Amino acid sequence: MEQKNKATIVWLILNGDSEKAIELLAKHHGVSVPKIKVGLPKGRKKQILGCYKAKDKTIFVLNSDALKEPFIILHEFYHHLRTTPDAKHRGTEKNANEFAKEFIQAYKSMVVVKKMQGHNSSPT
Repeated sequence: MEQKNKATIVWLILNGDSEKAIELLAKHHGVSVPKIKVGLPKGRKKQILGCYKAKDKTIFVLNSDALKEPFIILHEFYHHLRTTPDAKHRGTEKNANEFAKEFIQAYKSMVVVKKMQGHNSSPT
């Protein structure tokens, strides 16, 4: 995925359109679009901000504020991306973190360039 597109995904999440960001990611990677729900599933620790439940193909976030947190949304999308059709999870936490950081770094780089050019922070 191009840097500009990664930056756009982060921008969408920061601006409250996580669903659109997830749709674009799923389309790009050729996978189904996971659902996003506010509130953690029963049995999950309250200390976590998000989780992915492969059986339901759902990203759960602790609260509505987490919907605007690119790291959480992208990290959990990585788990969706790396889950096999038989719901076996193949992605590691380290790789999920790196996946999210790549997008965030692309956004930060784009914002710096835009500011130097005298534009707003939208990467588009």
